Amino acid sequence: MVRAADRAERPARTSVWLEGKAPRGAAARGGGQPSGLDRDRITEVTVRLLDAEGMAKFSMRRLAAELNVTAMSVYWYVDTKDDLLELALDAVFGELELPDAESGEDWRDQLRSLATGYRALLVRHPWVSPLIGTFLNIGPHSMAFSLRVQQVIRNTGLPRHGQMGALSAVFQFVYGFGTIEGHFVQRCASAGMTQDEYFRQAMSTIGEQPQFSANFENAADLMEARGGDTVEEMRERDFTFALETLIAGIETMVARG
Repeated sequence: MVRAADRAERPARTSVWLEGKAPRGAAARGGGQPSGLDRDRITEVTVRLLDAEGMAKFSMRRLAAELNVTAMSVYWYVDTKDDLLELALDAVFGELELPDAESGEDWRDQLRSLATGYRALLVRHPWVSPLIGTFLNIGPHSMAFSLRVQQVIRNTGLPRHGQMGALSAVFQFVYGFGTIEGHFVQRCASAGMTQDEYFRQAMSTIGEQPQFSANFENAADLMEARGGDTVEEMRERDFTFALETLIAGIETMVARG
């Protein structure tokens, strides 16, 4: 176990995946380590707490209470809270279904599948968004996703100098879309309302304000034109159209050579 003083004196590690030692677990238990715990179990409960309560309420003490152990017991298996968040981040990336690189499936369908799965991940786990970029994301699941995305982009036929730009265009769009969607879903749940109820209330409130009336009318026309009877349907139409626009852009750039 690493003492708190030792952790304070050591420089911050760049990643838990670069710590250069095997994960501590049941096989290494002895000298007072708590039984019934391992890194996978701790990570699983961490994900569950983050999903239920969010990042702001998460702490090692809260995690220990959920595991029914002391807070210091958790440090037999992870050195810092950041290490644990990085492990949780990689764990949820393991939920993604990755298209088979050897299936011969068209790159467009594979790109749609990866983008849709990534969006769903961000909505399902709203705490993931601020952690992406905070950490290197070089865990096995994160790397598997990243490598598969790169392979699909290579299969588009884009010149090599443009492949990372195309990857950024698609997946930074998905990141932004999924992040905002996840926050909206979370906000509706906190308010005890469905997404449709919250949306109708918000639009009604804005529409009653004279200073917003002109902008509101323009927005209302756009929203009516895009169709959809529910917030989820409207959002789905927006996401699909935006993604198809990006795919069409890639096709255009390939044609230009």
